[in-house]
Amino acid sequence: MKKTIILIIIILLTYYLISIFINKNNIKIPNESIRIRVLANSNNTSDQQIKQIVSKNLMYYLNNELKDVNNINDARSKLSKLLSNIDIIVGKTLEKNKINQNYKINYGYNYFPEKEFKNTKYKEGYYESLLITLGAGLGDNFWCLLFPPLCLLDYDEYENIEYTSFINEIINI
Repeated sequence: MKKTIILIIIILLTYYLISIFINKNNIKIPNESIRIRVLANSNNTSDQQIKQIVSKNLMYYLNNELKDVNNINDARSKLSKLLSNIDIIVGKTLEKNKINQNYKINYGYNYFPEKEFKNTKYKEGYYESLLITLGAGLGDNFWCLLFPPLCLLDYDEYENIEYTSFINEIINI
């Protein structure tokens, strides 16, 4: 009987610890949120690298600008005011990397396909978001939450990164 009780306690404790671990890694996106999505021109290596560079530059900037925002209305207002700066950042990032590619920026309700993130599936649909489409926008995308900042990293580490052109590196090999 004593062994049975100890075994039951061990099983319950194990179940409890596993459920804590699963819930800790199971981040839910709140209904009132603002996403960001950067669509690459294509899935070729250079287009994906360009998407990553643009995403990092934008996230570094937006993290600094939105870090003190505490509610969705303030986030919307601030983001609307930042759109011209976002346009400049994307344009200068492409120019600095010698990429002659068109892009579009749209802040509003944009389509997101079904996504799985940290063991949670998010339904496809239209979500309030900042969408940056590079070129044809046919490649894989970067996405994250601007508000609340559930997946923002500490972008201070990227402050002194020097970006180079992938095409230029290939030519100089």
